[in-house]
Amino acid sequence: MRAADLRHFASCVLIWSTTWIAITFQLGDVAPAVSIFWRFGLAALLLAAYCVARSFALRTTLAAQRELIAMGAFMFCGAYLLIYYAEIYLVSGLVAVGYSASPLVNMLTSRIAFGTRISRRVLIGGLLGLAGVVCVFWPEFSRIEADRGALLGAVFTAAGVLASAIGNVLSSRAQRHGGNVWQKMAWAMGWGACLAGAIALIKGESFGLPASPAYLIALLYLTIAGSIITFASYLTLLETIGAARAGYIGVIVPIVALAISSVFEDYDWHPLAHAGILLAVAGNVFILRRPASPAYDTIRHPAPDPKT
Repeated sequence: MRAADLRHFASCVLIWSTTWIAITFQLGDVAPAVSIFWRFGLAALLLAAYCVARSFALRTTLAAQRELIAMGAFMFCGAYLLIYYAEIYLVSGLVAVGYSASPLVNMLTSRIAFGTRISRRVLIGGLLGLAGVVCVFWPEFSRIEADRGALLGAVFTAAGVLASAIGNVLSSRAQRHGGNVWQKMAWAMGWGACLAGAIALIKGESFGLPASPAYLIALLYLTIAGSIITFASYLTLLETIGAARAGYIGVIVPIVALAISSVFEDYDWHPLAHAGILLAVAGNVFILRRPASPAYDTIRHPAPDPKT
């Protein structure tokens, strides 16, 4: 791997591993829908400005806009709302590990939407990853009777993974209308922000931002680094090293995120967590390793959401 590729790879791992903990600085005084409105509203404006500077046309067809609205609703509103709510009840690293089940859920949604064949190797890897997630979450399940918040956190995490997978399908569908990724991201993030803003208005939530430096720094970090820089790095990696090798970012990120939680959120590493991490990593590696024959495995590897 070239030095430039290593820098892009490291940027994605380091930033996406820390965005989970950065979200916790936005919880509390500001409603999740309002934080999402500001985060993706600012990101959409910056991306639109970039498109104008590069002479990328922002005009699209009505059919394309319908796809982008749906993509924004699931990928940049629904999925993130669920992540924010999940982190109210669970440490951020656990939510990140929950997303290790994404490959299996992406497979199933791709199968439903496109009829994509699921190979035995990919299915086994997905089930291993899911078993790992269950192991890591098991102590949380064991305290459900005493703390219903653990159940809510797990449900929000699972729903967020599903919303993200649907967003990936819609992103793939949007490709048929042409245009480059920067146009689509600008529109989709903008629509996601609008929907989050509408939810906040309906609920009567204030759009004011706190003067807290921690909140504002987290907002800028999530907007610029977590939503734009890493996505640009990942797109570059897709072109230079391919989707399969770039997909290993998703293997490393949950491990680093959980390690960060152990430092800043006092996450207690229990034996099942170690076993679960090993299973999740093994499952994802099994999915991502190159098959013996290119025709053997037709599963798509969509770009991970700049979640986070």
